Amino acid sequence: MPTGRPAVGSAPVARHPRLTNETNENDETNDMALRITTRLGHPTFVDLPWETALTDWDDERLVSPVQGVHRHVVVFVAYGGVLYAIKELPNELAETEYRLLRELDERRVPVVEAVGTITGRVDNRGEPLDSALITQHLDFSLPYRSLFQSGSRQELWAPLLDSLALLLVRIHLAGFFWGDCSLSNALFRRDAGALSATLVDAETGELRDALSNGQRTHDLMIAETNVAGELLDIAMAGRWADDVDPGAIGLDLVSRYEGLWAELTNDEVVDASDMHAIDTRVRRLNDLGFDVSEVIIEDREGVRTLRLRTAVVESGHHHRELQSLTGLDVQENQARRLLNDIRSFRAYLERSSQLVNDGRTITDHIAAMRWMAEVFQPTIDAIPPAERRKLEPAELFHQILEHRWFMSERAGAEILTAVAADDYVRTVLEHLPDEQQVLLRRDTTNS
Repeated sequence: MPTGRPAVGSAPVARHPRLTNETNENDETNDMALRITTRLGHPTFVDLPWETALTDWDDERLVSPVQGVHRHVVVFVAYGGVLYAIKELPNELAETEYRLLRELDERRVPVVEAVGTITGRVDNRGEPLDSALITQHLDFSLPYRSLFQSGSRQELWAPLLDSLALLLVRIHLAGFFWGDCSLSNALFRRDAGALSATLVDAETGELRDALSNGQRTHDLMIAETNVAGELLDIAMAGRWADDVDPGAIGLDLVSRYEGLWAELTNDEVVDASDMHAIDTRVRRLNDLGFDVSEVIIEDREGVRTLRLRTAVVESGHHHRELQSLTGLDVQENQARRLLNDIRSFRAYLERSSQLVNDGRTITDHIAAMRWMAEVFQPTIDAIPPAERRKLEPAELFHQILEHRWFMSERAGAEILTAVAADDYVRTVLEHLPDEQQVLLRRDTTNS
């Protein structure tokens, strides 16, 4: 992800006679000058019709991926194989949301990448137009409504609510008051049998050093109300069966959030000699994707106790471990699944390797490198390109491992990964939709 100083489109073009070419976004400029500010590594977007309201755009770059409900007008444009979302909103909101998304990203909160802002827009009659915020579309992500088109509603509730609760916990730990948490304001990606949620709308938020319990509770109440309201709207429209209880689902979200928050933040007092209790708590937090920075030993009335004050430094424990071993940049649950396979592969190597017989050990790095070369990459490369792009490589590998397990159970014998991969492609993958970038007709969304 580019993190350098923001760059501004530097070359005026005919359709933008007012385009400025300042290189410092803090410079004072003529309020009537069109100003396009984009981050390094992305297009300048100077070829788009900024003098036209987004609802009237008819540009060759315009596409429409599967998308959710938006408060403002949103269009999507394609530059090569990369999609960008452009949202039209008042200048102050555009600048605020751009800043918030950048700062949240710096605090390692999962948000869409803020790419740039367009200000000083006027139409061909000289009338002012709203500013615009540009973000990069998140590959393989879907709005929550689309998830139910290719899966069972009952099977999706738990991972959907878990992912939204985890996202809300993470932004609260980062000191962000969302103010409008909802299923519609997040995108979801498949993550080894679970889902991971990414924040896509931050315009109502406030970023602080830390949130009080009252602020967290208020934000959680908003989330409960919004989620219940979204599901009630769908139920009233007759799109779901009567067995959906929006209120109960909203309460379920609250319960999952509160359990996760308690696990991450509550102190736990144990006997200082009980190392098993310490290890168990740390492992629980690691399994949730968080690292622990410290434990505190205290003397209480002559008795030495250990207070496990969980100072959560950041999430992504397994993601970072896998990335350091293999270079793969994947979701947290995918990383956990792949690490388990690497450990199994290492055990296999140790049973069969002459290195072990010679008294030498197979390190994690050696096992990971051989796993990449002998297991992971050959499995992915064997999938036909047209099918391979439907899911992220890590998700494909996870699903192949799951498919292999079920095949082995039915056969009563171990099935080779290559055999399972071939069967998975023929019986499952060929029938799945393409979730990388599902492009429909040109369109805009306004609600």
